[in-house]
Amino acid sequence: MPYLKSELNGRVLHLTIDRPKANAFNLELVAELQAAFKQATRDSQVKVVVLTAAGRVFGAGQDIEEIKAGGEDLSFREHLLRTYNPLVLQIRTIEKPVIAAVNGPCAGASLGIALACDIRIAADFARFVVGFSGIGLAPDSGVSLLLPALIGLGRALEFTFSNQPISAEKALAWGLVNRVIPADQLMEHVNAFAEELSHGAAGAFGLAKRAYNHAALPQLQDALDYESYIQEIAGKLPDHQEGISAFLEKRPAKFN
Repeated sequence: MPYLKSELNGRVLHLTIDRPKANAFNLELVAELQAAFKQATRDSQVKVVVLTAAGRVFGAGQDIEEIKAGGEDLSFREHLLRTYNPLVLQIRTIEKPVIAAVNGPCAGASLGIALACDIRIAADFARFVVGFSGIGLAPDSGVSLLLPALIGLGRALEFTFSNQPISAEKALAWGLVNRVIPADQLMEHVNAFAEELSHGAAGAFGLAKRAYNHAALPQLQDALDYESYIQEIAGKLPDHQEGISAFLEKRPAKFN
């Protein structure tokens, strides 16, 4: 069953994540996204990519049930090298604007994917949660680099440690998102903006993105690789096992 809907409207490619209940990532969904961005890179008809999700949740991050099913033999490093690391790099290196239409709560790996996009336009009730510490893990999916780059190191650490949500209003004030739009007008606004960009200087946009990556994010690939090593350590700690158990049992975690 496909979890990603792909639709080309003129020059704008719309990618809609649709995996109820909370649009959490599993291996199949990540593979579909990787294939979609690979195709979008090659397709000269595509000038702009819009990434959003069905329903009222942008994404809950990695599917915890899938991680649990991996058991003690699961390698977090291998998982990241297969999934989020290449996906983040695809989003950053495709030489076309990528707009995240954040239609609701966004946490964990879903936050990393949203941060990797060039522009984030959020619904007014959207919330951003770093999320990883709640299950005894460290940030991955590029969050360790992209979040402090956007909101500052102090704020990034505070909301990583506290695991509290960042409201859409704070996200706008801090530069985490570019615009906040009433939820019922979000896609109309995003579609109009994407259509406007699709008639811009595509070659210049691609080169500008390449230049910004070189100037502002030259260490992205190294950061993603380092995250995978750190997560391999975190995934073997007792706190992670307690975090997973607490999440599945719907109770507060009791970390040592």
